[in-house]
Parts: sequence; structure tokens; C-alpha cells
Amino acid sequence: MIEIEDITKSYGNEKSKSQILKGISLKIKEGDFAVILGASGSGKSTFLNVISGLEHPDSGKVIYDKTDIAVLSDKELTQFRKKNIGFIFQQYYLLPNMNVDKNVKMGADLAGNKDYKKVIRAVGLEDKLRKYPNELSGGEQQRVSVARALAKNPKFLFLDEPTGALDEQTGRQILDYICRLHKEYGFTIIMVTHNLNIAEMANTVIKMNSGKISEIYTNKKQKTAYEIGW
Repeated sequence: MIEIEDITKSYGNEKSKSQILKGISLKIKEGDFAVILGASGSGKSTFLNVISGLEHPDSGKVIYDKTDIAVLSDKELTQFRKKNIGFIFQQYYLLPNMNVDKNVKMGADLAGNKDYKKVIRAVGLEDKLRKYPNELSGGEQQRVSVARALAKNPKFLFLDEPTGALDEQTGRQILDYICRLHKEYGFTIIMVTHNLNIAEMANTVIKMNSGKISEIYTNKKQKTAYEIGW
């Protein structure tokens, strides 16, 4: 479980400070599929960065199984992310001088996972092992980033607009891969999106507006990637 208590976050100096997160409290259950939903500027990406340990909050607590990561040093936070967390972003962030196998292995090595090739098979890239990023389509590159994140065997998977740069068909494929792997491995998903349709796939939907949570609800029925609108 992730317990977030009264998180605040601002940017800028004292003369021109802009408060982005305004006292957010929330609990996310282990194994949940949670979507953070909101318009551009609502604070959802900053919120994701804080609860995933990419940034420190100004105040408040972010507790993972009794560990408050908000008070960890940068070095301790890096070790925490390395051990527990996977990331998938809108941009793929693949290393251009490494082929598919080596990009995914890089993630696997962080967790000492020698059985990482089953994740490559799970995202349908077993025939692309020796291809480099510039030889892949956008959808294939995103599948590599999915495989790299999951090769760490993370307990928590954070996604920031993972289909934002993809066409509809490819976007649905990526979401389908993520959901099938979620069911197989049982990790917790926290996904940021502005897309109301994608929110229909989640169990828990957290709506944000102006740096605060405006609503939290549970979908009675979770739709698949091929049932939602686009």
C-alpha cells in the first residue's frame, strides 16, 4: 500500500513561487490499477513524480509499507526506486546504441533478473532482439520500454501518458499488454492520463483539479483496451 499524507509541492523562489500540489492525502492499495485523471496543469504529473520518488515533496509523507520516502536522502531514494519501482513515460528513453535485448537487460540487471527474456516474449518482441531503436516503429519502441520497466520485477509501475505519442491501434495494443502483464505479475499500477476513456480500464480513478483531488471513484466494471472509446 502507498499512503500519501498532506503532500504539498511548489516550484520557483520566494518572490515567484507557484504551488502545484495543495495538501493531497490518498491511499492506493497493493495490486490496484489506479488512474490519476486531470487536464493539463492540474498537477497530475507532479503528483506522480512525488509519489514515485522522482521528486521530494515540500511537506507531507509518502509511505510505502512503513517507509516514508519523503525523508530519504537522494542516494537512499535512488536505491528505493531501483528495488521497487518501474517507469513508463510518453517518451521511450531507449538507449540508441543498444539493441532491444540490451535495453531490456539493462532494466533486468538492476534487479538481478536473469529470466528477463520472457517479458520480451510477453510484449511480442522476441523476433526483434537484435534490432536497434531507430529500426523500430513507435509502438515497438514503447513495447521495449514496457519490457524494460517490467524486467526489474517492480512492485509498483508508474506510467505517465504512455500512449500519448501513439496511434489508436498501437495505443490499444500497449494498454492491452500492460493489463495482461498486470494480471500475471500482480504489481500495482499508477497511471497518469487526461483521457477519460483510458480511465474506464482502471479499478480506481483519482480526479485532480488545480493541485487537489476533486473526486475518487471505483469502476464497477473495468473495460479492456479494445472496449474503450478513443
